[in-house]
Amino acid sequence: MDSTQKVLASCCYFSIFVAPLLFPIIVYFVVPHEEVKCHAKKAFISHLLPFFCLFLIFLLVFVMNTPEQIGAIVLIAMLLFGFVNLVIFIWNIVKGVQLLVNE
Repeated sequence: MDSTQKVLASCCYFSIFVAPLLFPIIVYFVVPHEEVKCHAKKAFISHLLPFFCLFLIFLLVFVMNTPEQIGAIVLIAMLLFGFVNLVIFIWNIVKGVQLLVNE
């Protein structure tokens, strides 16, 4: 993979700052290089995970019946959602830097 492809693949991960879902999709469909496409797909999935977690939180809230259960689930879900977002954010930065640094 040449330097231009490395930068493009790392930008897919760094797009977590600007356009998390849009940039990896565009790169996936525009760039013909398979390794860049692989990184674009991984970045897209990692950017999509927080939305999936948010969907699960809403689903759990609708299943609960009592206000006490809803309050406890919302508190736990907010903490879990924050932790998942932090881990994904750090993972994307690490993967982007690894692509730029590794030869």
